[in-house]
Amino acid sequence: MKTKEHQQKPVVGPSRAALRARYRRALLFFARVAAGVMWWDLLLRRVGLRGLARRTAPSRYKRAARSYRALAIRQGGLWIKVGQFLSARVDVLPQYVTAELAGLQDEVPAESIERILGVVESEFGDRAAAVFPWFDPQPLASASLGQAHRARLANGQAAMVKVQRPGIEEILQVDLEALGRVVGWLKRFSAITRRADLDALLAEFSRTLWAELDYLAEAENARSFGAMFAEDPQVRIPGLVSTHSTRRVLTLEDVYFIKITDYEAIEAAGVPRAEVAQRLFRTYLRQIFLEGFFHADPHPGNLFVEPTDGEGWRLVFVDFGMVGRLDDQARHGLRDLAIAIGTRDIDRLLRAYQILGVLLPAADLDRIRQAEKALFERIWGRSMRELIDMHPREMREFATQFRDVLYEMPFQVPSDLIFLGRCLAILSGMCTGLDPDFNLFEGLAPFARQLLQEEGGDWLDRLLDWLVKQGGALNAIPARLDSALARVERGDLLVTARAAPDLDRSLARLTRAINRLVAAVIFAVLLLEGSLLYLNDQRLLGGVGLGLALLAALWILRG
Repeated sequence: MKTKEHQQKPVVGPSRAALRARYRRALLFFARVAAGVMWWDLLLRRVGLRGLARRTAPSRYKRAARSYRALAIRQGGLWIKVGQFLSARVDVLPQYVTAELAGLQDEVPAESIERILGVVESEFGDRAAAVFPWFDPQPLASASLGQAHRARLANGQAAMVKVQRPGIEEILQVDLEALGRVVGWLKRFSAITRRADLDALLAEFSRTLWAELDYLAEAENARSFGAMFAEDPQVRIPGLVSTHSTRRVLTLEDVYFIKITDYEAIEAAGVPRAEVAQRLFRTYLRQIFLEGFFHADPHPGNLFVEPTDGEGWRLVFVDFGMVGRLDDQARHGLRDLAIAIGTRDIDRLLRAYQILGVLLPAADLDRIRQAEKALFERIWGRSMRELIDMHPREMREFATQFRDVLYEMPFQVPSDLIFLGRCLAILSGMCTGLDPDFNLFEGLAPFARQLLQEEGGDWLDRLLDWLVKQGGALNAIPARLDSALARVERGDLLVTARAAPDLDRSLARLTRAINRLVAAVIFAVLLLEGSLLYLNDQRLLGGVGLGLALLAALWILRG
């Protein structure tokens, strides 16, 4: 209830003009980046200037990362989340890119304390001081959707209060509209659309993002994780203060300790960094493969190391707004995937791919099997440091041998796995940062053996199922043999010969190369003639020539 002396001030969101300007800034940035990629990394590479594009790539990508960082800090909202995800990909993206984006973990501009307290008062209908007798005006953490402050309850309990940014719903709506426009641009390229259902990915991303804004749902997630790790002394989940939690304000016990990327502080506390990486990895293996319910936002601001009495320590999770849930089929596929990688079982790996739906319908399974076998021979058992230091010649040899697979990329991203992929990508980068010698295979192998032992428990059922399948196959052999012999007698047997895959692919590449060469010549001629006509005041003809040159360039890019 509101007190008489308290008159609640409305929390005002961004104006329409500000939202329109925000939308235009985002689209303009991505348009510039897309134009640069098309020119340098697609068009110039295809007309014989691959060396120039390669030499200039580091400086160009670094400038793009710096520009994106400035945009994300200015815009906030959705773009901060994208930048934080990319900054954690130290295992994939170049260091000069991740270093530029790393500041987004800590540089999210804080909302003013007056507006934050306005949200608190709006939610509880009372003065902020009556709800929280002490509320630290300096935020403990500032994120894209909200920010956290230390506070104290009336009973003296220390708490961490997460408050949603005012006007964030309108901001996210505009950001998602801009992202939808960018997705529309990407859908024009068949190489992208045939590997991923972009509309489904955008819908899944939007659904999860809106779910993050409901702090009551996040409170329920916190309860679930608390129950999951209640008996695990190595992991701590903060307790929920339900009396002080609403849809836009969430109150948990204060558990902010050493940030997981504060390597110096971790070492100073006597905690081995390699041990932190292993525990983090094992904790996620349990969440994903055993529970089917996982913390989907493991960026550095959400994970802490808590030194305990003696030499012990605990891994602490916060922020449960983004979680992932796996259905039975996904869990089955992922278990097969873990076992396959841990035991180097190629056939089981392909079966896992099929269960998870990550292979395109026309994928050449035999060729993928060969590529996976060769890849295992090169990387299995190596640590992250060894993989990073791997001689480029090894990967060039692999790329040359399987250039057809790399070119066709017969994989797709199912929409229900997008946040698992995002989570694993960030997790991989964090484990590598904690321990450059982190070995995924050593961590996964014992877990794979455990899963295999669990599978052994129902061996009788699986044996009976196998015998039934084999019996059915044997029973069908006489009928199929009789049908084949009848077709031979009638002269209906058709024998199909097919060229070797390498020959087919070589001919296809040669055809594409010739087509691109012809298009490149036409592009150069039209560009030169159009420019000359335009500069000689024949702007109509010059514009037509330049327009046709642009069409030729687009044809080259799509080819």
